[in-house]
Amino acid sequence: MKLIVMTQPTFFVEEDKILTSLFEEGLDCLHLYKPGSSPMYAERLLTLLSDEYYSKIVVHDHFYLKEEYKLRGIHIDNDSVSIPNGYKGKISCTCRKIEDLKEAKRHMDYVFLKNIFDSQTFAENKSSFTANELEEAARRGLIDRHVYALGGMNIDNIRVAKDLGFGGVVICGDLWNRFNIHQELDYKALITHFEKLRKIIG
Repeated sequence: MKLIVMTQPTFFVEEDKILTSLFEEGLDCLHLYKPGSSPMYAERLLTLLSDEYYSKIVVHDHFYLKEEYKLRGIHIDNDSVSIPNGYKGKISCTCRKIEDLKEAKRHMDYVFLKNIFDSQTFAENKSSFTANELEEAARRGLIDRHVYALGGMNIDNIRVAKDLGFGGVVICGDLWNRFNIHQELDYKALITHFEKLRKIIG
């Protein structure tokens, strides 16, 4: 099972140090998700990271960064975003409906299924599926190793995703809520929690 970390939606002062520590602790895939932000800030963050980590970073917008920094790939968040002409490389996308998974998996390296549980980052994003719906999707083979669980994933419900056959989980709020970007400098609790997540993923 894969463990993906998605960034906070906003940039903050200690971010490059925390991301470096996460990579040093074994983070294999980071999704750089900064909706509505200027590409200048994404470039600044990338230049603060060692280039040895670029191959582990996927961008959700400003897709030119993929080639410029030799990043891992790009991620399509919704239907209004199109794949750049002539793009070659790893690509993933977010699905909001179970019935969209089959088609998405034909074209993507992997797919996020969103709103598995209530989001811990965006209060308005509630769970979209019942346990029965997810179990049925797993039975039909729609949920498999190419589909990753997104939304409300935490240390307590990773086992549920694993049992359903998800190929990975996307962690956001469960990790970032352990560090106050406005008041704290010490992020040891966040790194310790990441180590626990990695052990559970196995």
